[in-house]
Amino acid sequence: MDPGEAKGKAEGKAEDILRVLEVRGIEVADSVRERVMACADLEVLGTWFDRSLTVETAGELFAGE
Repeated sequence: MDPGEAKGKAEGKAEDILRVLEVRGIEVADSVRERVMACADLEVLGTWFDRSLTVETAGELFAGE
């Protein structure tokens, strides 16, 4: 995967995470939004996406990190 493609996939996954939290009615602080959007590691984003489905607060995305 070329760097441009990887960046695009990461941005899309980050947007998905934030959208799930929004749809679930979970408030997302600017600091959380910035951290998610700045992440380029697809594996980390995948973990955060999975967590976004069940967390009670946006900060819980980063539990144990």
